Amino acid sequence: MSYFGTDGIRGKFGQLPISPDFILKLGYVTGRVLIENNQKSKRKPSVVIGKDTRLSGYVIEAALQAGFNAAGVDVHMLGPLPTPAIAHLTRSFHADAGVVISASHNPYYDNGVKFFSAEGKKLSDEMQNAINDKLNDIMNAEPDTVIMPIIDPAELGKNNRIADAKGRYIEFCKGSFPYQYDLTHLKVVVDCANGAGYSVAPRVLRELGAQVIAIHNTPDGVNINADCGSTHPESLQQAVINHDADVGIALDGDGDRIIMVDEKGNLVDGDGILYILATKGASKAEGVVGTLMSNMGLELALQAAGIDFKRAKVGDRYVMQDLERAGWILGGEPSGHVLCLDKSRTGDAIIAGLQVLAVMQASGKALSELTDGFEVLPQKLVNVRLAQMQDPYDNDELVAAFDKAEATLAGRGRLLIRKSGTEPMIRVMVESDDEIECDVMANELADKIRAVLG
Repeated sequence: MSYFGTDGIRGKFGQLPISPDFILKLGYVTGRVLIENNQKSKRKPSVVIGKDTRLSGYVIEAALQAGFNAAGVDVHMLGPLPTPAIAHLTRSFHADAGVVISASHNPYYDNGVKFFSAEGKKLSDEMQNAINDKLNDIMNAEPDTVIMPIIDPAELGKNNRIADAKGRYIEFCKGSFPYQYDLTHLKVVVDCANGAGYSVAPRVLRELGAQVIAIHNTPDGVNINADCGSTHPESLQQAVINHDADVGIALDGDGDRIIMVDEKGNLVDGDGILYILATKGASKAEGVVGTLMSNMGLELALQAAGIDFKRAKVGDRYVMQDLERAGWILGGEPSGHVLCLDKSRTGDAIIAGLQVLAVMQASGKALSELTDGFEVLPQKLVNVRLAQMQDPYDNDELVAAFDKAEATLAGRGRLLIRKSGTEPMIRVMVESDDEIECDVMANELADKIRAVLG
């Protein structure tokens, strides 16, 4: 079986695969894969490990560390830091892999593990498959089999806690902001989602001169993403109005997603951010990669600006792959994963936000003015939870309903039916130039899926 979803391994803490015994095995087999692929004969492989603010992160961190050490891999412990910080520090330390302990925007009781390659990119399919194969060997081993052979104690890995990890990442973020500008004229509200960016995000903005109001920046291990952050931006919208701020920035729990709020309290999601950076930046983008979830309004706005647009499968790893194939630097998802490959090798909420603030500074325009020319088509997303995952396209009755809906929307909207990569859920998305039609069609199709598949 495959333990990896679209973004690493994720689940409820205490249940397979996010249980301490499984995580110990995961660290061990990943370490063995790194050793088998080690081309630096003069030193042991090494990894960096960072996490978000969930209490369960302490347990997972200890289990991973023990597994890596038992395999003969050195570990650099970074503590709570955004996912993109781990990607950056993987490269900075010339580590063989980076490990992030996080369930991103999920509630506190979930957690997960995802990996970066030595280049700070998502792990290759080949490396991921090698890890998964070894996991299957261990999980399916006979009861009396030695599943984790102990190496010579002299070959065990060591641990090193990096005391200045936050400072290194803060300087990296500040270095992505144009040196000729500062933020002294801006009042910024930043919603840290009680997550991994709770400390570094306000500091980056303050050190660039902004007047910062930080909210949801007091994590207690269980309040991560709780009615806050990029998935619940309502309190940020209100805070921007209450503080008469120029702009609001919301991160998610692991700090790789961003949603912005303009001075009027209106949301600017990942599509809006891509539009601003592609059309209003220092140089117009050659092309942009979105996903199947990107609003059709973004495609039309970029087309009007003479900018090519491609759709990748959902997931920032697929956006990255299509960017590299096209030789472009800008892409992302409506949810707020924004890739600026001239600044960072992965989606980074802080860096993406700084690029928008730089456009505001260079143009002298408010955020609301920068979205002129981008009209969002009405969109309705309905999630249908199933007892167990099934493919709706295996059912002829559902396929006929989908075909009829697509024919109705032809030329003025889109239908997208897709399976979640992390849970037994079917996502139904309808876009249309008619808001009522959009809502009705999405709910009718969702009801039909629910009735047929249960």
